[in-house]
Amino acid sequence: MVAINQTSLQPASFLLLGMAGLEDLHTWLSIAFFLVYIAALLENFILFFVIVTERSLHEPMYLFLAMLAVADLVLSSSTVPKALTIFWSLSKEMSFHACLTQMFFTHLSFTAESTILLAMAFDRYVAICNPLRYATVFTHSVIAKIGLAAIARSFCVMFPTIFLLQRLPYCGHSIMPHTYCEHMGIAQLACADISVNIWYGFATTLLSPGLDIVLIGVSYVLILRAVFRLSSKDARLKAVGTCGSHACIILMFYTPAFFSFFTHRFGHNIPHRVHILLANLYMLLPPMLNPIIYTMKNKLIREKVSQALFRTGQVR
Repeated sequence: MVAINQTSLQPASFLLLGMAGLEDLHTWLSIAFFLVYIAALLENFILFFVIVTERSLHEPMYLFLAMLAVADLVLSSSTVPKALTIFWSLSKEMSFHACLTQMFFTHLSFTAESTILLAMAFDRYVAICNPLRYATVFTHSVIAKIGLAAIARSFCVMFPTIFLLQRLPYCGHSIMPHTYCEHMGIAQLACADISVNIWYGFATTLLSPGLDIVLIGVSYVLILRAVFRLSSKDARLKAVGTCGSHACIILMFYTPAFFSFFTHRFGHNIPHRVHILLANLYMLLPPMLNPIIYTMKNKLIREKVSQALFRTGQVR
């Protein structure tokens, strides 16, 4: 009987308000979101297609980029289309189970992308610091296992949150001042103790993306230490430039995400519109910028992408 009563206290749907406090800018924000999203879709699809179809790109570094492109497609597609319907006032409602589904895929793709970025950092570390072992460490079998491990890890981290949210009563609270559903955003609508949700979210953030960014940082420190031992000044400058561009992408991916999470826990004095705006940044900018940065810094990918686009243009 308790279960029935608790279920009845779950809202049939949530009303997402978008960026509360910035309603006058919803039209302009929708244009920016739409353009960035379309660019992200095209760039990641082209990058994935080129890597999959070109046998010369079936190397570990490029296969990781293909995985990253898939993660970016899922990450942005989980949130941006719904945000656009909110901005355009087409539909601000989302059913309870649809909200949980969106939350699951959003956080799953974020965790998977974090795992892939860690694998890419380790890939570069082995290639630069221990090149003789690179071919034996990163075989196609190992790459496949890393991809499966990224999915399995993300699933194991996020699956319990569905039950942690379903067990909570919401007492009719259904208005969410956000553009998409996230774990703590949903939990804070509950009219019961959410300590378990808070500590589970805190633990998984520290042990999943938190641990990843520490290990990524260690990898790049070791890479730079090895690079500065090189005798060639041009090689050092090239390596520093590559690591610098990658570091910017990594910071742009992790910083808004960590800001969003810790704002739920500690940042009660931070304006809500600032929180929501930054919470959308890691859904938009990294998926758009990742293909550009990694393509522009790699001559072989640039050439293959140019050839693919040129062939497409000739067919038309």
